[in-house]
Amino acid sequence: MIITPKQFILKLVQLNLINAEEGEKYEVDALNKNLPIYEYFLKYSPIKKEVVLKIQAALLGVPYIEISSSAVDPQALNVIPESVSRRYGILPYAYDQKTESIYVATSDPLNVNLNDFLEKKTGKRVILALAYYDDIIKGLNASYAHGLSPEVKEALAEVSGGGRIKNTEEQTTIIKEAPIAKIVDTILEFAVKGRASDVHIEAQEDKTRIRYRIDGILQEKLTLPRTIHDSLVSRIKILSEMKIDERRIPQDGRFTFKIGDQVVDLRVSTLPTVHGEKVVMRLLKKTGGLPMLGELGLRGTQVKDLEEAISKPYGIILVTGPTGSGKTTTLYSILTKLNKPTVNIVTLEDPVEYQIEGINQVQINPQAGLTFAAGLRSFLRQDPNIILVGEIRDKETTQLAIQAALTGHLVFSTLHTNDAATAIPRLIDLGGEPFLISSVLNASVAQRIARRVCDSCKETYEPLPQIKEQIAQVLGPWLPSKYQKGEPIKLSRGKGCSECNFSGYLGRIAIFEVLKISPEINKLILTESSAKQIEEVAKKENLIIMKQDGFLKALEGVTTLEEVLRIAEV
Repeated sequence: MIITPKQFILKLVQLNLINAEEGEKYEVDALNKNLPIYEYFLKYSPIKKEVVLKIQAALLGVPYIEISSSAVDPQALNVIPESVSRRYGILPYAYDQKTESIYVATSDPLNVNLNDFLEKKTGKRVILALAYYDDIIKGLNASYAHGLSPEVKEALAEVSGGGRIKNTEEQTTIIKEAPIAKIVDTILEFAVKGRASDVHIEAQEDKTRIRYRIDGILQEKLTLPRTIHDSLVSRIKILSEMKIDERRIPQDGRFTFKIGDQVVDLRVSTLPTVHGEKVVMRLLKKTGGLPMLGELGLRGTQVKDLEEAISKPYGIILVTGPTGSGKTTTLYSILTKLNKPTVNIVTLEDPVEYQIEGINQVQINPQAGLTFAAGLRSFLRQDPNIILVGEIRDKETTQLAIQAALTGHLVFSTLHTNDAATAIPRLIDLGGEPFLISSVLNASVAQRIARRVCDSCKETYEPLPQIKEQIAQVLGPWLPSKYQKGEPIKLSRGKGCSECNFSGYLGRIAIFEVLKISPEINKLILTESSAKQIEEVAKKENLIIMKQDGFLKALEGVTTLEEVLRIAEV
């Protein structure tokens, strides 16, 4: 079946992606370049490749699979050998046990000879799905090179088939056997090697999927047969010292995993869902140390303002941002800098994530009556110089933190707000008196975490004119002078390589907003001004807002504009 240029362009016009006039120009250009219309759009148009491929698949009447964001089923890899996959540029990505069908990604889904060959080779029904060729090759390299799927595939071959195991004694025996233990070890090993912060094991109706949070983004990396889900969960429960026969309520536990010279603490949480228990494991590295303040991503005036705030003998410093924005890491880096034998530092956390030598760390225990407020009251009798309260979340904690700062202590804490200025009205909402807040607040810091561009496959490019205008508009006076003088703006992006698992990103960097409490800001606190008014005055006093900090890091080639807009567009 051949897709005519008119069919393809008509579909794009119907979807309001181009107009008829543009369509005619594209059609002529494709003819001049002697390219099929869909290939022309993939190479030369600004329309996303996913959209082009979806339209192509719809017109051909075949399925479409976006390999770059899909997990590969190790059972599918087991059916078609790597040598065959590489020779034909295909990737088996899913296997349906009920119908004995194998789904294969290819850039040529109408290739009848390929379909017949694969069906004879495997003895299974083969369904070819359209995928982008470069994504297929990246998927092949990721699936076979990283060792996750093949090792699990071997272990799965050892696990006997059949239905789910119901009997607890029977299950205990199965999960102690090598195959399930090997699968769990492989999942964790990949998490450590892949720099994952969390592992999600989720039961679905017909499969179990494994997702990893790498550089802040959840990525589906593996699917397993639904039949082994209960055994897999029970293995993790045994390691975490949970009750394996209790599946009706959530449970929490922890265990330590060692790979080479790396020791990782795992905080484990289970949750009963419709299809079975979901397990989330948070990885906390015991080895490797904490980054210094400069390594976090703080720049010039931000470092100066923050260091000035933490050098005062008393007051409150707030770090704000949503869950997972790196607040705890920033606070730990500050405490490490302030940690001296002459200073008594006490922390109250939920939970204690990293243990720092020389600091007295306490974990809250609400069941036993040890809340943030109760802990803070007892801390004041422990002769502290510096206090860290994990989070200010109620009136009592707010008032005790202010009281501690008034009586000569340096207090650090976190709040869940979108920016630095909003922390001030939030403190007032939580019961803080404006005249006391203005006396004790030293600084308010807001942050997010962006993915770093991979240095191994980094390339620079000149953005579109409208993007350049947006950069100049957002940065205003902060636009580097070389660009103000007319030098062309250049940005960076990762092409994708084996080093970064073909994502184009490797590692993370924080973007910051450090609000210094000046006399003018103090006046606004006393009059209970809005966050917007506080921010406007702070901007006049050289506040770099998060979005601007992110754009500056994008101009430096540290991250991409897309990343900054994803996390800082508030």
